[in-house]
Amino acid sequence: MDPTFVAALEKAAAQIREFHEREVEQSWFTTRADGTMLGVKVTPLAAAGIYVPGGRAQYPSTVLMNAIPAKVAGVKRVVMVTPPQKDGLISPYTLAAAKLGGVDEIYMVGGAQAVAALAYGTETIHKVDKITGPGNAFVAAAKQIVSGDIGIDIIAGPSEVCVLADASANPMVVAADLMAQAEHDPLAACYLVTCDADFAAQVERGIEVLVAQSPRTEITRASLDNEGTIVVATDMAAAVEAVNTVAPEHLELHCKDAMGLLGGIRNAGAIFVGAWSSEPLGDYVAGPNHTLPMGGTALFSNPLSVEEFVKRSSVICYTPQGLMKDAPATQRLAEAEGLWSHALSAALRRRILEQGEDSVSCEVLAGTDLTAVAWPDDDVQTVADGATPVGE
Repeated sequence: MDPTFVAALEKAAAQIREFHEREVEQSWFTTRADGTMLGVKVTPLAAAGIYVPGGRAQYPSTVLMNAIPAKVAGVKRVVMVTPPQKDGLISPYTLAAAKLGGVDEIYMVGGAQAVAALAYGTETIHKVDKITGPGNAFVAAAKQIVSGDIGIDIIAGPSEVCVLADASANPMVVAADLMAQAEHDPLAACYLVTCDADFAAQVERGIEVLVAQSPRTEITRASLDNEGTIVVATDMAAAVEAVNTVAPEHLELHCKDAMGLLGGIRNAGAIFVGAWSSEPLGDYVAGPNHTLPMGGTALFSNPLSVEEFVKRSSVICYTPQGLMKDAPATQRLAEAEGLWSHALSAALRRRILEQGEDSVSCEVLAGTDLTAVAWPDDDVQTVADGATPVGE
């Protein structure tokens, strides 16, 4: 295998792993004065499936961006599915990435059927807990269908980039950045937002020069002609607002005061700050994940991360003292909602502490007004501060 590719892949894997290790969340616990312990238990998923497109192209970067966060999270079993190439084999680049990323199982299958196999299992492929990774429209539809039964990341669509640029930017560089997304897909969306109409015209001229030599001219032109948009804003505040309305997957801030604009950006999957922050660096080697919310979903969604591969369980451990402190408020709220058994669950424990175990025997409770036990009409101080066991 080409040693330069191996070197690039190893560098990418190391930097992706280093970044995602910073995302690791530990379980945590806190204790109240009455001894009650509360916290969150973080547990890795047992198995994750990653879909890697293949067939007509090869995407080793997709392998790294999905497998490494899963492994960093502590997932024991990472399963990769990918369709074969024309020669009936999996790309050696993809296999090399799988090895570096820590993939445990590889299956040469693609399309909706691969998603179904991961979701429900077959004789060969055991089911997983979550599926991540991009694919064509059939893969995206399949992920959406199975999402009620297992977890998924996002429903991937055409890629998009928004470049916010002022006159300090180099128009040829901005042209290349727009083309970097356009060459993905004829449906890829490319936005240029600027306050300078002359600068926008220079970028358009630059695109004509560059696209003429692109080996993906047809795709790039189709994207820019049909999905390209130029917004000339009245001022920078309006330009930033336009960016937030688009909520792009990738955002480049090609401005003199790029860092100063960062605080005003509310909606973007990944933000590339300054003239030297080429978006393809983020696609491959920077470290942050390149699986990003698209189609405006950056309004409410996040990049793929270690968090996608763990579960959080709340931990609640009461002491008798804690129970007595919180039971009256619990009973009053349950009464307000008309949930008698909710109140009784806390009330019987409270009764044990107030009157002893015998007070909740079957025989005693059979002759007791349990509504009065569940909803005891406590006063304000008792509800606010808690009840006191008999003898204290």
